[in-house]
Amino acid sequence: MHQPTTKRFPLTIGLDLGSRTTQCAIYGTDCKRMEERKVPTTPDRFTALFERFPGARIVMEASTPTRWVHKLATELGHEVVVANPRSIPVITSNVRKSDRNDARLLAEIGQAQPGLLSPVRLREDRYQNVRVLLFARAQLVKQRTALVTFVRAEARTLLIDLPQCSTDSFVERCRPLIPEHLKTALFPLFDAVLCLSEGIKTQDARIVELSKREFPETAVLRQVHGVGPLVALAFVATVGDPSRFRRSRSVGAYMGLVPRISQSGKSDPALSITKCGDHYMRALLVSSATRILGPHGADSDLRRFGERIAAAGGKSAKSRARIAVARKLSVLLHALLKSGQDYEPLRETTQDSAA
Repeated sequence: MHQPTTKRFPLTIGLDLGSRTTQCAIYGTDCKRMEERKVPTTPDRFTALFERFPGARIVMEASTPTRWVHKLATELGHEVVVANPRSIPVITSNVRKSDRNDARLLAEIGQAQPGLLSPVRLREDRYQNVRVLLFARAQLVKQRTALVTFVRAEARTLLIDLPQCSTDSFVERCRPLIPEHLKTALFPLFDAVLCLSEGIKTQDARIVELSKREFPETAVLRQVHGVGPLVALAFVATVGDPSRFRRSRSVGAYMGLVPRISQSGKSDPALSITKCGDHYMRALLVSSATRILGPHGADSDLRRFGERIAAAGGKSAKSRARIAVARKLSVLLHALLKSGQDYEPLRETTQDSAA
């Protein structure tokens, strides 16, 4: 006679992390809820919680405290599952959404089918530290752009025609044109733009120095026209260990540069890109693609690929070409990062000619 078997699940703790307090749901190996509580989001309280339930599976969403909580739980011998918030609509779109329900759902799904949470892999500290530097630089650029835009807008309302120029030469060319009655209001902004520009130059120097000292693999990526020290270092820090992608083509999807799919029956509309993954890295790739396709872009397979798409015409042909080149560029950069080979700009063209 067949005897039924019972599958034992790991002791699981679901955490709905908050900046001040965290809702916890603890489930036993029999899938029954053992305990619920709210604890302060502090290392000492989490240490006490994790030590009470040794060998547990900790399930949480990716959020601000996730990195240090993950590190603490791992050091105490727990298995940690970090859920991708964008991939769990059963939680994000719950009509009865609350901290308690979120913690319960994370624990229940993470205990039985953790793969449904689309677990994310946290970056190593060395890569995360680089991203802090890159994001700090991006904030300086953002603030400088906002100040320049404000000064131009205010001048325009008073019929003051400031010349078009690069941001680096904005202060030198435009400050002398400000009339006397506006100097008190606007000159401090010009000073702030100068200060921000100096900060950006300092960060750029740090990026170059860091690339040479700690990330020499970025030199392989800079072989590609349109990829400078900033893009190369950002790509290395975003991808991390290149071997975690089995195929280079997967990187395009990871960067959110592949079209969304909503196929049903005979309906299969052409949709925009998913925009999943890292917004900052995706923007850098598109910027590099723009340079590759620009008037000063060097001849390459990438450029010719984009030109063929743009030549098809249509209202959005150039935009589609930029996105397509950015996607192909991400695949190329990963392949170079993984192999370390020399870049051949016209490799595909040469092979086609030889055939």
